[in-house]
Amino acid sequence: HFGSSVASYFIFLRWMYGINMILFGLTFGLVMVPEALMGKPYGSLPRKTVPRAEEATAMNFATLWDFSGFAQYSVLFYGYYNNQRTIGWLKFRMPLSYFLVGVGTIGYSFMIVIRTMARNANEEGGGDDTSFNFSWKMFTSWDYLIGNPETADNKFASITTSFKEAIVEEQESRKEENIHLTRFLRVLANFLALCTLAGSGYLIFFVVRRSQKFALEGLENYGWWERNEVNMVMSLLGMFCPTLFDVISSLENYHPRIALRWQLGRIFALFLGNLYTFIIALMDEINLKASCLLLISIFNIYWLEEEKIVKYNMTIWEASLYNGTIPENSTAPPVQVDPADVPRGPCWETMVGQEFVRLTVSDTMTTYITILIGDFLRAVFVRFFNYCWCWDLEYGFPSYSEFDISGNVLGLIFNQGMIWMGSFYAPCLPAINVFRLHTSMYLQCWAVMCCNVPQERVFKASRSNNFYMAMLLFILFLSTLPAVYTIVSIPPSFDCGPFSGKTRMFEVISETLEHDFPSWFGKVFGYASNPGLILPFILLMV
Repeated sequence: HFGSSVASYFIFLRWMYGINMILFGLTFGLVMVPEALMGKPYGSLPRKTVPRAEEATAMNFATLWDFSGFAQYSVLFYGYYNNQRTIGWLKFRMPLSYFLVGVGTIGYSFMIVIRTMARNANEEGGGDDTSFNFSWKMFTSWDYLIGNPETADNKFASITTSFKEAIVEEQESRKEENIHLTRFLRVLANFLALCTLAGSGYLIFFVVRRSQKFALEGLENYGWWERNEVNMVMSLLGMFCPTLFDVISSLENYHPRIALRWQLGRIFALFLGNLYTFIIALMDEINLKASCLLLISIFNIYWLEEEKIVKYNMTIWEASLYNGTIPENSTAPPVQVDPADVPRGPCWETMVGQEFVRLTVSDTMTTYITILIGDFLRAVFVRFFNYCWCWDLEYGFPSYSEFDISGNVLGLIFNQGMIWMGSFYAPCLPAINVFRLHTSMYLQCWAVMCCNVPQERVFKASRSNNFYMAMLLFILFLSTLPAVYTIVSIPPSFDCGPFSGKTRMFEVISETLEHDFPSWFGKVFGYASNPGLILPFILLMV
């Protein structure tokens, strides 16, 4: 009914659902379930217990909706996991499994995206499908084995749409245009698009700087808008800039398929600026809370100083349990303290994971509300008020909406980038994304069939989704950089997570080689990880 261009989005969504099912299986089966079944139970350690000061509100709906309280101190987030080398009767190596699953999900994603692109490239090398195109469609399109009326109606709509696509292709191939005017309009359109991107970037920079000033002066002194200014401005830019790009693209007079790619590229640049502005804002927020710079920045020395202060305060607190004296050869039984009363240090990994989960959930809710208000209520208004309005609402303003291919594709890609970037700190993210994609498939299918109309010019999409895949690969690369930098360069929190007590997260590999493998294997691994071998191997792969 809507052509191959709209169908390409749903095929891409279904493919993404399959990828996330694999990621969910890895994190759920090798991280969350072993910790829940074989790890120490809730309440046994301070990292697995809600602090006494938060117990009163730990089960409130607002607290759980914010992924704090009992949700924060559960297998959903990094900080809950213990640094014990082996757990349970299976001697399951939890820190090693957590590390390998985090690295393995990224490696699997790279492999499957590149493999899909290669297979699509081979499929695109097929024969010519333009010779006698209308004759083939006229005499060979119908399937005479169809015996169901609904299937026959769908086949009839499919053939009709394919004819419309073929007519657009034929018109574009025969179109004559003033080459000089076309070039001038395309240069003008690109200039306007660059001005829009630069303006939105400056606006975001200005708003982030203002939010830092508000945070330093105390957010409690400001109203709701000042506290949420960054999120609101980013949301408004993401809402109105694509519409502006769509108006600008009408100057270029491109083939609809080429116009879609230009539109995707411009919105991609806009969303990418929003994504990294979010990361910068998050880093500044963590700095203001005297914690670490998140992901791409140099590790802040103040975080290490705060950890030293917390450790010192914990030593004083432990000494106070013995009235200020701890005899060296004391035989007295140890003082029993409830884990909820034990002071604990900051856990920046859980804080980062919470931010990514909140962003994913809020983005999902925004998508669903947009479908219900922007598509469904608009269609209801046009359908029932058309009889009593001053003009024709169906063919004038506001009319029925078309399916926004570029916005939905890029929303899908950037949401997946959030999953790749945040799943190391929140193992529950792949499960949330599987639920989101599953519901989106059916909700958007319903919205398209009930509330949208086909595009004014239905065009034939390319036989592969390699343009979508190329953007997905780029986002995967950008999402991998912060996670890898965190693993390699930033010390983990000292009293939460599976890597607490280590200088760097990747030390779990050397620890496993030292304790679980023969000494000669450790030497071989050391030689294999030498930069003199790694660099030529990377060059060979490139």
